[in-house]
Amino acid sequence: MNLQKKSLLALVLIFAAQLILSAQSMPPVGLELYSLRNQFAKDVPGTMAKVKAMGITNVEVAGTYGLSTQEFRKLLDANGLKVIGTSADFDKLQQDLKPIINDAKALGAKYVVCFWIPHTGDDFTLENAKKAVEVFNKAGKELKAAGLNLAYHPHGYEFRPHGNGTLFDYMVQNMNPQYVNFEMDVFWVKHPGQDPVALLKKYPGRFKLMHLKDRKPGTPGNQNGKADVETNVVLGKGDVGISEIVKAAKKAGVEYMFIEDESSRSEGQIPQSLAFLKTVK
Repeated sequence: MNLQKKSLLALVLIFAAQLILSAQSMPPVGLELYSLRNQFAKDVPGTMAKVKAMGITNVEVAGTYGLSTQEFRKLLDANGLKVIGTSADFDKLQQDLKPIINDAKALGAKYVVCFWIPHTGDDFTLENAKKAVEVFNKAGKELKAAGLNLAYHPHGYEFRPHGNGTLFDYMVQNMNPQYVNFEMDVFWVKHPGQDPVALLKKYPGRFKLMHLKDRKPGTPGNQNGKADVETNVVLGKGDVGISEIVKAAKKAGVEYMFIEDESSRSEGQIPQSLAFLKTVK
C-alpha cells in the first residue's frame, strides 16, 4: 500500500471513529412510564407490551399500578425493559430508607428520584430549600452506601430569587454531588422562565437524568410548579428548544434521557417524539 492510500485509509478510520463517538455521546432515550399512567391503570401487561413495541428499552418507574414490585419486575423483564430510575417520596426519604432501597433493588434501578419538596401552597421558601438540602444529603449518603444514586427533579418553584441567584442555585451549591444530583425536566426549567441549555452549562455533571417534554407555544409560565398537562406536545413541536437541549446534554454529563408526556394524547405522541429525536444530530 503506497503512502497516499495509507493516508486516505487513516483519514477514513479517523472519520469513522468520530462518527462512532458522536453516536455514543447521545444519552440513551427511554420512557417515563407515568406518561401512560391511564393505560397502565386499565391493563398493565398490555401497556407494557405497547412500550416494548415502541422500541423502548430503558424506563423510569413511578408506581407499580396495583402489582407487587416483584410482579411488576417480571413483566418488565418479559418485555425487555430495564429500570433506570424509580421514585421516592420526600417524607419517606426522612424515615426508614429500607423499603425504598428494597424496592429500587427489586426493580433493578440505578437511581432513586424525588419529584417534589413539600411546602405550603405556592410559597417555597429558603427554609424549605434548607430542609431539602439536609434531607437529600443524609438520604443520599445512605443510598450511596447501598449502591444507589439519589436525584432530585425540580418543578419550577425552586427558581425563585435568592441572593445573587435562585433557591435552586442555593440547593445545587449545598447538596453534596457525591450523594445527590439532579434530574432536569426541561419543561419545568423553561416554564418558570429559565434556560435549560444555560443551566446545563452552569452546572455540568450535576444533571445525571433528564425528562424530555415540550410545551405548546404561547403557554404562560409560572414559578408555582403548576401547568395544564394538555400543553405537552410532540417533541420538537413546542417552544422548549429540544434539539439544542439534547445537543447540550451530550456535553453536560447527562447519562439517561426519558420522554415524559403527561397529556391525554401521550400514546400517539410518544412514537412521534421518538422519531423526532432520531433526526437530532
